[in-house]
Amino acid sequence: MPSIIAMFLLLARLGSILVFVPVPGIRSAPGAAKVLLAVSLSITLLPSATAFQVEPEGVGQLVLWLIGEMTFGLTVGLVVGSLSDGLVFGLQSIAVQAGFSYASTIDPNSEADSGVLQALAQIASNLLFLHFGGDGLVIRAFSQSLVRWPPGSGGPGWSAAESLVHFGSAMLELGVRLAIPVAALLLLADISLALMARIQSQLQLLSLAFPVKMLGSLAFLAMLLPAMAILYRSGIQQAAIQISRLVR
Repeated sequence: MPSIIAMFLLLARLGSILVFVPVPGIRSAPGAAKVLLAVSLSITLLPSATAFQVEPEGVGQLVLWLIGEMTFGLTVGLVVGSLSDGLVFGLQSIAVQAGFSYASTIDPNSEADSGVLQALAQIASNLLFLHFGGDGLVIRAFSQSLVRWPPGSGGPGWSAAESLVHFGSAMLELGVRLAIPVAALLLLADISLALMARIQSQLQLLSLAFPVKMLGSLAFLAMLLPAMAILYRSGIQQAAIQISRLVR
């Protein structure tokens, strides 16, 4: 019975992490495949969990343990998932000014209608997540959590909420730092076109505004691709710091 209880606790922790981890295609994968992945990983780590003999005194304590495991898993998943949200927020904030709000495409993760820049930011964040070792960060965090927070220990408590608040503000800053240069360029383009239209009213510059802003924003975003990778790497490092505070 302790092994079965440890199995359920591991499955609750690992399944909660996989909900928000930005693995490409995991949300559109069949439910049976995701369940099989979580169960197989839980079985693999079961020997480490059974080293801590856990046996609740009743059903109520087991429910509290499951809530604690899910809290820890959701915290780690949200911290890692917020990395992509920073890039998506940065590009979404300039989509209207750049003229890309009229075009939509399919989000590869949620399979819902999404803006072009948002979909590009989501794809870029998935690639950067694998490039900078985000998957290894999640696996190491899970293995270390079995020592710091063994099954049945109740979870991190308020430290999880504190980590989410600090990391959420850091990802908001990342998105703003990415959007400010492009937003400044679009503002200068609007001012320049307005002055030219004021000086020479015969020029129909309104029809040129959207092409100029779209081409300018695309060219500037292409120049900012190295900076986007640097910002994402700093976000990965901050995520590692926040997760290490939970598991150490």
